[in-house]
Amino acid sequence: MSQGVPGTPPSKVLLQALSHTSASPGSSGYCHVLGESTLRSAFAEEMKTVYGPDMDVTQDDIAITAGCNMAFVATVMCLADPGDEIILPVPWYFNHQMSLNLLGIKTVPLYTRANEGFLPSTSDCEKLINPRTKAIALVTPNNPTGAVYSPDLISKFAELAQNHKIALVLDETYRDFVDTMPPHTLFSPFQTEVLKSSSSWRSNVIHLFSFSKSYCFPGHRLGLIAASPDLLKHVTTTLDCLQICAPRPPQLSLASPGLLSILRQSIQASAQSLKIRHNIFRTHLPPGWTIGSQGGYFAFVKHPFVGIPAITLCQRLAEDLGVLVLPMQFFCDDSIGPDLESLGQSKMDWERWIRFSVANVSDDMVKQVCERLHECEQHLGWKAE
Repeated sequence: MSQGVPGTPPSKVLLQALSHTSASPGSSGYCHVLGESTLRSAFAEEMKTVYGPDMDVTQDDIAITAGCNMAFVATVMCLADPGDEIILPVPWYFNHQMSLNLLGIKTVPLYTRANEGFLPSTSDCEKLINPRTKAIALVTPNNPTGAVYSPDLISKFAELAQNHKIALVLDETYRDFVDTMPPHTLFSPFQTEVLKSSSSWRSNVIHLFSFSKSYCFPGHRLGLIAASPDLLKHVTTTLDCLQICAPRPPQLSLASPGLLSILRQSIQASAQSLKIRHNIFRTHLPPGWTIGSQGGYFAFVKHPFVGIPAITLCQRLAEDLGVLVLPMQFFCDDSIGPDLESLGQSKMDWERWIRFSVANVSDDMVKQVCERLHECEQHLGWKAE
């Protein structure tokens, strides 16, 4: 339960489309840096099923990338220079933090609180903004915590970013696996009243998306940026250096007439399966193991062994019980003590949190994992609180 990867193969109709387009000699050449125009147009239309029929995103706002990590890297390269700062909520998605390190951009941690479901605070965030701040980057539903940010919270962060003339980067890789739609209203034409700008979301919001999770084909590496055409001019130059173009066969496959509408049914089925699996995990988790937040692919859980860092427990779970999960220590810096204490949180408690993924396992395997967690106290010889 360690990896955030789909547990089911792609839909047969998608595999057939991939086979057809891959066999075409025309799919072997380069395409436009920003992606196939047919896919950009089709996906702008598809987004209406998520964000509503009045959603204000067009193909001119969309760039197709070789995965969502590429989308993030290209975006931040257009926003910040070495020495500039980008704010990431903690626990953070480690690929985002590592990418910023690679680029010489300073990661500014926005610590969240366990007792608030690991939701970031706009008031805490505002205290971190200074002249070198270029963006706030959010992931919702969150990786690693699974926390789902409400439309109201997302709007407040968009307004905060606009007030300070910085970007809001919104990674919505797991957006198709939430209970309520739309995930937010930033793309609505009525959102101008909140953002106080005639240009609406395009003034400072940058949306990122991964095709890997929703369409269950991570190996084909497709991601997406939705942003103002002005920013996409800079993205074009950056992507031309990094990727030339995203893989063409999966782009052409998804752009097949009517295919995205057909695949929406399999996405909804996957979302329902995940919801059931989350319920199974919540029901069978042993007493003392506490879920702090849950959603998307993940559940963030505090183990019951006081004084035992999660990284130590995770190693024992893997070696002794065959359970592979990831500890909190993978999703934050080592030097977190003073910052946590200033927020009234204990470093010892913070280090007890573990990320569980329910995506790439069966319902029965979730139950088996929970049974093995039941064995921890006796097998490891540690006393639970």
